[in-house]
Amino acid sequence: MKAIISVTGVDHVGIVAAVATGLADLDVNILNISQTIMSDYFTMILQCDLNDKSVTDVQQHMDHVAGSQGLKVRVQSAAIFDAMHKI
Repeated sequence: MKAIISVTGVDHVGIVAAVATGLADLDVNILNISQTIMSDYFTMILQCDLNDKSVTDVQQHMDHVAGSQGLKVRVQSAAIFDAMHKI
């Protein structure tokens, strides 16, 4: 299943590394990534293949990463975005 993951928080060293490592721990493949910094605020959106993992399982794991990094991480099924653009 494909998912869209959004990451936001105050910019600091190691955000991309922490998120990528957290996803790699679950064998989640990053298909596409976009990031920007707005003032001191970091934002990143990733398109990922969750393989056999559920959105809930990935979200729970990434909540730990988010907590340790002071971030907000949100994992959503890509099907939600596909449906929104068909309306």
